[in-house]
Amino acid sequence: MLPDFRVHQRDYLLEIVRLLTEELDLEKLLARILRVSVEMLAGQAGLIALKETEGWRVAAAHRIPPAFLSYLEPLLGEEKVRELDVRELNRMLKDLTYTASLGLLNGTGLPLAAHGQVIGVIFIFRNYPDLFTPNDRILLESFANQAAIAVFNAQLYGQVSYEKQRLDALLDSAADGILILHADHSVERCNPAFEKLFGEARADVVGKHHSEIIQWANEPQGTTLEEAEQGGWPLTPNATLYVEGDLKRPLPPPLPVGATYAPLLSDEGKLRNIVVTVRDITHFRTAEEIKSTFISIVSHELRTPVALIKGYASTLRRADAKWDRKVVSESLTVIEEEADRLSKMIDDLLDASRLQVGGLSINRADVSLPALASRVAERFTTQSKKHTVTTDFPDKFPIILADETRIEQVIANLVSNSLKYAPKGEIKISGSVRPEQVIVCVGDEGPGIDAQDLPHIFDRFYRSTNAVKQTKGAGLGLYLARAIIEAHGGRIWADPKPDSGARICFSLPR
Repeated sequence: MLPDFRVHQRDYLLEIVRLLTEELDLEKLLARILRVSVEMLAGQAGLIALKETEGWRVAAAHRIPPAFLSYLEPLLGEEKVRELDVRELNRMLKDLTYTASLGLLNGTGLPLAAHGQVIGVIFIFRNYPDLFTPNDRILLESFANQAAIAVFNAQLYGQVSYEKQRLDALLDSAADGILILHADHSVERCNPAFEKLFGEARADVVGKHHSEIIQWANEPQGTTLEEAEQGGWPLTPNATLYVEGDLKRPLPPPLPVGATYAPLLSDEGKLRNIVVTVRDITHFRTAEEIKSTFISIVSHELRTPVALIKGYASTLRRADAKWDRKVVSESLTVIEEEADRLSKMIDDLLDASRLQVGGLSINRADVSLPALASRVAERFTTQSKKHTVTTDFPDKFPIILADETRIEQVIANLVSNSLKYAPKGEIKISGSVRPEQVIVCVGDEGPGIDAQDLPHIFDRFYRSTNAVKQTKGAGLGLYLARAIIEAHGGRIWADPKPDSGARICFSLPR
């Protein structure tokens, strides 16, 4: 019988060794180790408890009644049990088993230790005491050690798999394009953001050389990867590079991007990978262009009224001249008009800045649009002898809930534009009613809006070539009008094919 038992022990050890190399799924591995352990020790049942940071946990069970298992699992999680070592845990499980089975079952525990660290215990329930010789115990310890290594490897594999999944999730969810290059600059990996940014499938990017993917339409700003390597890059693990330029793509136009290169070095200092982060900087470049435009327009537009105010004021203050009342009145009128123009421009700039930081404040109340339009028409009628400003609203036009000051600002802005760009003729403020909204239009008899300007007239600081030549302004009026109307839940548009002249309409909810 003894030789047969030794043969079985050898077979069990061989199976554990095979598990060590074949099975990396921790749950399946623990179940097979436990089954072999129960058979090897001729037991009736068994469990494997693993030591984790929060305490002991039943990781596998074999032939244990559910009632006993449901009692045991919370017990192992208790704080006083959490601090027990393997020997104390074995003693507790033996006492618990002996008491629960009325002395019919005993227990044997084998610690699972790998790399000098106890990671768990195999506890076998059986109905007879320990009868193993010293040689048997050596075999059992070898078995437990092999099992522990198998568990350790499976845990390590699970941790590596988790880290890989987390890295995949980070790369796939990143908003910036990411390329991972081999040391020879071939693309090892490409995330979805770069695929979308570059306009080519990942399968067509992976495997290509960096120089085939990152190509600049013009001279980039900063040191390129190739230039840096000629100077001995990378010298340290933190030797990151940054370069900006217009990236060529399979489908034009080129895309403004900023590319960051970060080296990944081995412990020996050899280059293993290069992580390339590519960010779309179109918005940053647009912001710079807007900033430049803003400075140019504002400096020009502010200079004109300031110069006029200073000029007329200086003229009136001259001590060597006496001015009649008409000259003084006309001069003061110009000063007042330019001061009003300056004040309006400052208000528009403040509104534009408020839009940037959080939107315009809207104070809603009942508003009669026909009355408001009549008030605006009456105010502008006295400003030009070549124009007539009229209103046309149907009877029983509904009262709406809106910010009266802001809506008046919109209508006044539209009428003011018509006065600027239409040499003469009628300017009509009209209204119509729809089931869920009201529509207000301001039309004139001028030359109309050029088709190429239509998509941009509501953009901030945009002014057409003709507008720049004909009139003064900062290009904020229609931009603010759109912001006000959209803040009310409506929309504003330019009629692309009016009968004659320009016609801009906006809608507001009833």
